[in-house]
Amino acid sequence: MALYDRDYSANNSTYSSPYERSEGFVDSSSRVKFIKKTYHLLAASMVAAAAGAYATLPFASTIYEYKWFIFGAEMLVLFFGLGFSRGKPGLNLAMLFIFTFLTGVSLVPLFASLIGLGKGAVIGNAFLATAVLFGALSLYAVKTERDFSNWGKGLMITMIIVFIASLANIFIFQSGMLATLISAGILLLFGIFTIYDTQNIINGAYESEVDAAVSLYIDFLNMFTVLLGFLSGDD
Repeated sequence: MALYDRDYSANNSTYSSPYERSEGFVDSSSRVKFIKKTYHLLAASMVAAAAGAYATLPFASTIYEYKWFIFGAEMLVLFFGLGFSRGKPGLNLAMLFIFTFLTGVSLVPLFASLIGLGKGAVIGNAFLATAVLFGALSLYAVKTERDFSNWGKGLMITMIIVFIASLANIFIFQSGMLATLISAGILLLFGIFTIYDTQNIINGAYESEVDAAVSLYIDFLNMFTVLLGFLSGDD
């Protein structure tokens, strides 16, 4: 999920400021329209994820039993479904909502566990905290004069390192302290990714609002799961 292909660095490598790139849009009104549609799709994606979680919550034990199959389905849709449907209006939108629905389903065992422990309120608190953090980072991305649009390679390398460290801790070290450090690193990483992706949306680096919404959704989802772990006391 974290390794979603954000392959647009070649489109923005020659711009020194996030406010200089404009040829990705016909005019400023098309830029605003693109940004608004992206965030509408992001909101709709969250609704789809919530629907996936709500619809399958009564089947939490079954979801847990088949969690790796569900995760595999997510990855297939993310890397192959969304990749195959790029540039195909309608199909890419369907893939977006299938993916986000599945992410909601995959969170069901965690939600059910928290509810069973009487910590159901933590879910709402984590979502609210994530929304505030995500909004603040997005606003910073718009207001700052600092250009993050050339940070792509560094962020991707960092993400791969964190991903490998996470796997090593799960299967080898099994350290609670290391898990906490990795979670903090994921939160920081996807906070920066939120700024990076927001600026690239403004810069016109995306060909499709769906691709832009997927990137932002993944940023939000990763920050949400980390904050959920922190607030529930699991990290």
